[in-house]
Amino acid sequence: MRIAIIGAVAAGTSAAAKARRNNEDAEIVIYDRDSFISYSGCGMPYYIGDEIESADELTPRDPAFFKSKYNVDVLILHEVLAINPENHTLEIKNLSTQEVFTDNYDKLVIATGATAFIPKIKGADKNHVFSLRNIIDMNRIKTYINNSQIKSAVIVGTGFIGLEVCENLKKLGIHITLVEMLDQVTPGLDPDMAVYVEDELVKQGVDVYTGLSANEITDTSVILSNGKELEADFVLLSTGVRPNTELAVKAGVELGITKAIKVDERMRTNIENIYSCGDCTEQFSVVTGKAIYRPLGSTANKMGRIAGDSLTGGDLTFRGVLGTGIFKIFDRTVAQTGLSEKEAKAEGYDVVVCHNIKPNKPEYMGGKEMVIKGIADKDTGYLLGVQIVGFEGVDKRIDVFVTAITFKAKVEDFFHLDLAYAPPFSTTKDPVMYTGMILDNAINKGRKLITPDDLDALIKSGKKYTLIDARVNAQYEKDHVETAKSLPHSSLRDSLEELDEDTIAITYCNKGVTGNAAQNILLNHGFKEVYNLSGGHKQFNKTPKNNKSKGKDL
Repeated sequence: MRIAIIGAVAAGTSAAAKARRNNEDAEIVIYDRDSFISYSGCGMPYYIGDEIESADELTPRDPAFFKSKYNVDVLILHEVLAINPENHTLEIKNLSTQEVFTDNYDKLVIATGATAFIPKIKGADKNHVFSLRNIIDMNRIKTYINNSQIKSAVIVGTGFIGLEVCENLKKLGIHITLVEMLDQVTPGLDPDMAVYVEDELVKQGVDVYTGLSANEITDTSVILSNGKELEADFVLLSTGVRPNTELAVKAGVELGITKAIKVDERMRTNIENIYSCGDCTEQFSVVTGKAIYRPLGSTANKMGRIAGDSLTGGDLTFRGVLGTGIFKIFDRTVAQTGLSEKEAKAEGYDVVVCHNIKPNKPEYMGGKEMVIKGIADKDTGYLLGVQIVGFEGVDKRIDVFVTAITFKAKVEDFFHLDLAYAPPFSTTKDPVMYTGMILDNAINKGRKLITPDDLDALIKSGKKYTLIDARVNAQYEKDHVETAKSLPHSSLRDSLEELDEDTIAITYCNKGVTGNAAQNILLNHGFKEVYNLSGGHKQFNKTPKNNKSKGKDL
């Protein structure tokens, strides 16, 4: 059996390695039009920022490695021009010699990856304008930075790569301006969590413009859609990627609804003996079962392994993804998994949302607050998604949530997790457990939550309600939600006669715990409809419309 693979980065090389483990006799050849293979693309921003000293650390494997370890032939600078499924042949061009030749295959894997999307901006082809997708891009950027006196950079787009490059360029002493056409940074997060990221950027001296697009790039500036001109010696277009599917489409391979290659759970395309994996390929959501496109290195490796197993007779199947992501931005760590609140509502779920603000470990051990947003389905109690912004320990918590969602844990299950505890690592009840407890109380115990956005809507609706600030008077006097009355938790029982138990009541404190205690008092004294403000006064002030430290938007 002859196995041909197009693409030699994460998915293609994983497919080859697994195929070889399963079948020692197969001939395996990989073609790649690039000169670098099997590289660590996620490390590229850190090489640009001098955190990684040598580019060789990101490219530890070359064709000789795969030949010696796996007996796989990797031909770099070889572009596959066409696939002929009827004859099981490939038309290939040697980019070094310009020779065009034909090869045959019994099984074919398409792992052609994705390409940076370059929006139609006047001046996007200038020499100081870059995208970052591969090692060649990285080296071009690094060379330009080393050879130029860069004082200012504009980054268009605020996804993972854009923000990671932002941090690393800032560490080099370059002034950074971020431009995002949406009304918030980090499009994958909900607005009430993205605001924490924007605040960190502003704190670190980064200029942030949201709700605006780049209209033109000149030799020294970027001109925005509102006419604002930003100084720029360097421009990075970090506006997403598009799957490389042209070769597959010409061969008759079917695309999915996301415009990436459609495959089944065995990575098989609609054409017999042709498989696909990695960033050119569509995935599906563990939560909804629907097709999604989430190009990540971890997913590409997984899909490649399954493809290599499948084409050699194995039984591995793809079980979907949650779209889990994590990145560092200066002092903060940001992570997400599953559905956002916006996505969950669009899918028709009756969602319950909580904002859990807790330290990752006791403050006497140096603990710092993390904000965990949990999104759950009111009807089933299943957790649908989680977003976290914090410092240490975010990675640990998001991975617990990923595992729980994958294996369909309900919110009431989280309290019973036997998580590791010692003061240097966690609080006695871990923030993961607290998140489950808050959502369980809301869904199953009658302790309803109201989000800051819903509270804003209630205030503006004209409906009758009582808003109770359960903090001490000094905190109330310093700052409070408009229309709230000060009824501290310690004396609330003495003030119950002042309240109408048939009127909607909303309690709040700094972060939610004392507000919940006040909520319990009201419910236990016969009040009919009582809500606790999710995340308390702190989260209320962090919602975009109330946030006082927001960047330079419209």
